[in-house]
Amino acid sequence: MEFGEFDFHIRLNKASLRGTKQSLNFASPICIFRDCFVPRNDAPPPPHSPMLSKRIIPCLDVKDGRTVKGVNFVDLRDAGDPVELAWNYSRQGADELVFLDITATVERRKTMVELVKSVARQINIPFTIGGGINEIADADALLNAGADKISINSAAVRNPALIDELAKAFGVQFVVIAVDTLNVNGKNTVHLNGGRVPTEKETLRWILEAESRGAGEILLTSMDHDGTKAGFDNTLLKLVNNAVNIPVIASGGAGSVQHFVDVFEQSNVDAALAASVFHYGEILIPDLKRVLKQNNIEVREV
Repeated sequence: MEFGEFDFHIRLNKASLRGTKQSLNFASPICIFRDCFVPRNDAPPPPHSPMLSKRIIPCLDVKDGRTVKGVNFVDLRDAGDPVELAWNYSRQGADELVFLDITATVERRKTMVELVKSVARQINIPFTIGGGINEIADADALLNAGADKISINSAAVRNPALIDELAKAFGVQFVVIAVDTLNVNGKNTVHLNGGRVPTEKETLRWILEAESRGAGEILLTSMDHDGTKAGFDNTLLKLVNNAVNIPVIASGGAGSVQHFVDVFEQSNVDAALAASVFHYGEILIPDLKRVLKQNNIEVREV
């Protein structure tokens, strides 16, 4: 429909269940309906603010329609049905979810679109989909199915212009750049394929380039810490968080409630992500949020 100078194209995300989860597509740029209408040209809320609630984000690796967990995608164990887990996390008080598709088949997009539709019918919190997104059409299919954001990793490293294209097509708040970093000889460098394939990109330099191209958020995983349950890489996270003007999600190393307290207090990141400690009930989100509040860390009420 036409309105003034704009030609509006409406895409309804999860509208059948939740009117506040609609998104409104201008030809370009894009605006979002959540609890209120925020013009795409307006600056987003400043990240890293102590007044903003910190987010707790379970991550679900999905292979062939099931949630799996291993270390760097090796020795995978079944962790349950992703839709059921998503519903449970939503009820527990998770702030967002991240789904990473690690299915290596030509049916990947069709499978993930169906998963996104199923998840969108069950939960009322934002969720991000990553894995196998190599072009605009991949992202468009997932966003139209009900995903709130898309995440790209290797595809962005191999083709940085993809970040610009996605930001232009959908708006920066839809674009999460996932970065896997490994410390090699004292230098943090970007790695692909779960840390197994090194690149020549220095981690902070790459993150700053991604931000300049239109990344709306950074999901930073320390492969040195991933799977160790010894805590997040708070030193690196603080370095990155202080250098960028977009939200940073910490990933890799969560093993206890104290690790979440530490990452927020020491690095002031905007969100913390974990997988197995949530999937296997080692940490319950209501308990985690209660401890965070006891440590004067602002979180959304469960």
